[in-house]
Amino acid sequence: MFRIGNGYDVHRLVEGRKLILGGVDIPFEKGLLGHSDADVLCHAISDALLGAADAGDIGKHFPDSSDQFKGISSLVLLEKVGEVLRGKGYEICNLDSIVVAHQPRISPHSQAMKQNIAQALQIDESRVSIKATTTEGLGFVGVGEGIASYAVALLAIKNNG
Repeated sequence: MFRIGNGYDVHRLVEGRKLILGGVDIPFEKGLLGHSDADVLCHAISDALLGAADAGDIGKHFPDSSDQFKGISSLVLLEKVGEVLRGKGYEICNLDSIVVAHQPRISPHSQAMKQNIAQALQIDESRVSIKATTTEGLGFVGVGEGIASYAVALLAIKNNG
């Protein structure tokens, strides 16, 4: 049996923060504002995985009201999501994601992001897809106010989970 989930996240770009996407520190004059490192890609993937497993969402597992998660790497959170999935008997078939950003260019960093995400989830890189697009100057992303990410996850039940 298979289960599918989708995820979405968005954060505002601000000065004085690092820009972390897929666990990669991307050189840029602004970073994403959030309780953790605000990695929208890892957050969207986490929500897609948790949704597919009927395990709630990222806010349920890692609330932004908890000091425990303040400034934490979203790759660490993704590792914990992987543990939840394995505990429920699920295997990740594949992940498909997209980062929506006016700038910076994402494609030069996508291979490193794939490696980080695959390692955090203990899966082969071939099961992780990362794409990027712009909004052609439209909306909050188009004017450079924020970055968004979408993700879809397909899980298979390994045992009677």
